[in-house]
Amino acid sequence: MSKRIVLASNNPGKSREIGAMLSGLEIEVVPQSQFAALDVEETGLTFVENALIKARAAAEASGLPALADDSGLEVDALHGMPGIRSARYAGSDGDDAANNRKLLDALAEVPDEGRSARFQCLLVLLRHAEDPTPWIFQGTWEGRILHTPRGENGFGYDPLFYVVEKGCSSAELPPDVKNQLSHRGQALYQFMERLARESL
Repeated sequence: MSKRIVLASNNPGKSREIGAMLSGLEIEVVPQSQFAALDVEETGLTFVENALIKARAAAEASGLPALADDSGLEVDALHGMPGIRSARYAGSDGDDAANNRKLLDALAEVPDEGRSARFQCLLVLLRHAEDPTPWIFQGTWEGRILHTPRGENGFGYDPLFYVVEKGCSSAELPPDVKNQLSHRGQALYQFMERLARESL
C-alpha cells in the first residue's frame, strides 16, 4: 500500500513537475487542495524558512507527512533579487508575465557577461506538523538571463533562463530533460535517494 504525503503547493506548474518526478515511487502525492489547506503567508527570510512554513501548514491541515519547496531566482547583477520574492517580484503573486517584464526592465542595461543567475530550490519534508528534524534538500541550477523570452514550456522565469550546457532557455527544454537538470529536480532526486534508505 502506498504511503500518502501531501504536497504543500497550489502552483499547478510546480505540482505537475513534482508529481511527474515522484510518479514511480511507492508513495501517493496528494495536493493540499484536497484538505482545504490554503496558501499561507510566506513570512520567512530564507527559502528554507518559507518551505517549512508551507509544509507545517499542510501537515496540520491533512494529518499527513508534508512535502514543500520554496524556490526562486537569484540574479547576481541585482544582488540576489528577486530571491525569496520571485513569485511576487512584480507585486501580484504568481503573475509570471509581469515578473518577467520587471526582470527584463531591471537588467535592460546589463550586458550578457553580467547576467549570471541561478535557480535555487529548498525542499523540505515534515513527517508530521511537529517534526523537529525535517528532511531538507537543496538544488542549484546555474545559468544566465536572456534579453527576450524564448520557449513555451515550463513556468515562471523559465523563458528567460538560459541553460548554457543546452544552448537554449529552460522553457525550450522538454519536461523530462528539465527535470533532470533543474534545481527542483536535483532536490527531488536527493529526496528520493533518502526515501530509498529511510521510511517516512
